[in-house]
Amino acid sequence: MRVNTGKGTISVMALVAIWSVSAIVSLPGLAVSPMLDDMQSIFPHASELEVEMLESLPSLLIIPFMLLAGRWATRGNKLRLLVVGTTIFLVSGIWCMLATTLVELIAASALVGVGAGMIIPLSTGLVVDYFTGDRRVKQLGISSAVNNLTLVVATSAVGYLADVEWHLAFAVYLLPAVTLMLIPALRRATPAPEPSTSAQNRQTKLNVKVIIGLVLFYFAITYTSLIVTYNTSYVASLAGMRSSDAGIVISLFFLAIMAPGLMLNRIVAIFGRMTNLWSLLAMSLGLLLMSLPHPTYVTLASGAILTGLGYGVMQPIIYDKAATNAPPHLATLALAIVMTTNYLAILVAPFMIDAIDRAFHATSHTFAYLFNSIVVLIIAIVTVFTYRENRVLGSDD
Repeated sequence: MRVNTGKGTISVMALVAIWSVSAIVSLPGLAVSPMLDDMQSIFPHASELEVEMLESLPSLLIIPFMLLAGRWATRGNKLRLLVVGTTIFLVSGIWCMLATTLVELIAASALVGVGAGMIIPLSTGLVVDYFTGDRRVKQLGISSAVNNLTLVVATSAVGYLADVEWHLAFAVYLLPAVTLMLIPALRRATPAPEPSTSAQNRQTKLNVKVIIGLVLFYFAITYTSLIVTYNTSYVASLAGMRSSDAGIVISLFFLAIMAPGLMLNRIVAIFGRMTNLWSLLAMSLGLLLMSLPHPTYVTLASGAILTGLGYGVMQPIIYDKAATNAPPHLATLALAIVMTTNYLAILVAPFMIDAIDRAFHATSHTFAYLFNSIVVLIIAIVTVFTYRENRVLGSDD
């Protein structure tokens, strides 16, 4: 069976190989996050800084290695880069499972960030290489869906595995072995050249203005949506809900991000140039629901779903815009630059949330939802007046 790419066909196994890359890029730090509270008892002599490094160091290393990978992809063999990055990821994951000291675990986690950083741009770069037009948009949506579904499933798995034995939580880092086994299918499927009429071939260099715009836009929607993962547990607890209720709300958020990717072409066909506008309005309404002064399970869950749906539509569209505003040989570099924004937002979000709360003397965890809802609404208002000609907020070819 062959899959139509818009510029030829590839085997189903090659497509599964591309999807497998999307699956593993959500894993860095995942095994550690649920166990941070337990690390002090596992390593009683560890400092608070050392424990925090387990979670932050991989993300810090992902950013520079993403940018380096984007640059290397313009000069060398992308599949070789994928093999090297995936191998580093897998080896570091095995090291995590065998580590007996915190120093070993920190070093292994850092190496996870190096390997992940090398392959993250390829998770979308390979889609851009093999697909074009509407089929590319569809596959970018599926890629985003696979990424978020893996995040939900792996998070649950890590919790159960950690209860058995903390080393087992790192078993999720063995998933890159599947990608390594599937890479030969990609070697047998050389991507066809981009059609001469495509938007990419109208570019002779990176459209820096649009790429910067996409970076700022992506940062804004990522930062504003992250409040769902950071504050929901606090709000649910103060409202008398159980921890499991907060966990379900956050899971619904990630599932909502995943869902639009499975039908992205249909969504874009319905809303056209106004796709981002309606997505922003959904996010703003969702965050507003979560900011209500007397939160209930229904308002939190509904708000998380609306926020996730809006974000889930815009994320793959941003990736497609990044690719189409660069010539084919620079598409992976453009994607690396834009995708770095996601990890930067994750790193700075806690500090920004705290700074904004202090600036407005906020005393409630629900204030951050309200503030972010207003920020998204302002972007939506700007979109109303600019979507016809703005290649970031509106239509792009």
